Amino acid sequence: MEAKLLSQYRGVSSVIRAGQKVTQKPKSSQVIVGVLARPADNMSKFTDPGNAYKDTWFDHIAINHLSQTLQSTTGIRNNKSGYDSLVEAATAAAQSFNPKEQQEVVLRALEKAFPLPILSLIRTLTPQSKFGRECFAIFTTFFFTWLIGYCQVKKSEEDGKTERNVVHIKKCRFLEETKCVGMCINLCKMPSQRFIKDSLGMQINMVPNFEDMSCKMIFGEDPPAPADDPALKQPCYKMSCKAKQKHSMDCSS
Repeated sequence: MEAKLLSQYRGVSSVIRAGQKVTQKPKSSQVIVGVLARPADNMSKFTDPGNAYKDTWFDHIAINHLSQTLQSTTGIRNNKSGYDSLVEAATAAAQSFNPKEQQEVVLRALEKAFPLPILSLIRTLTPQSKFGRECFAIFTTFFFTWLIGYCQVKKSEEDGKTERNVVHIKKCRFLEETKCVGMCINLCKMPSQRFIKDSLGMQINMVPNFEDMSCKMIFGEDPPAPADDPALKQPCYKMSCKAKQKHSMDCSS
């Protein structure tokens, strides 16, 4: 089957969870969903045990906070700890909600995880400017390596002008752990782009590379239209997708 793109609108949705039917009525706005229909075949390059992450006390606090917030938002709890707990919470969301709902769940979790006064302060101190874009890039490399893995600030050039507004993630920790294109798109890229723009006032284009699991976060740049975004056309990994394990499902439909 060919990869498809769907543009859906939030509406009333019913979710069956723990034997109960919960009716949800999110706010009305457009949500872009990547539908990835054909799995990729070659995963041999990703069969290594992965990077050995040495999380600090701050990393553990941040990971636990985000994991618990996501679990609270979805209503699905797990008993794991550390980054495994966050991956388990994200996997449960991917298995329990459709792509549109996954994006909404993450948005609500991010809004809970970051207090409004802090978001307002960041938005005030880092306006849309070269200074603001470079501050966002530096801030990301200092405070979010626990989530995305090793990263560094890179330069971009446009119209002969350069600025250090790009964060290059050598190998995304979340994608490496989940090995799921659908989870990358619906639980990271799409909701993060919306959250950073709507809550912090900064445009951002997240450009994952599904060949080597690297990613670029380009602050100050709007993402391409859904029909032109290569990430939304990428098929999922066939053999090792975390969302498919123990469940017969299409993780990105």
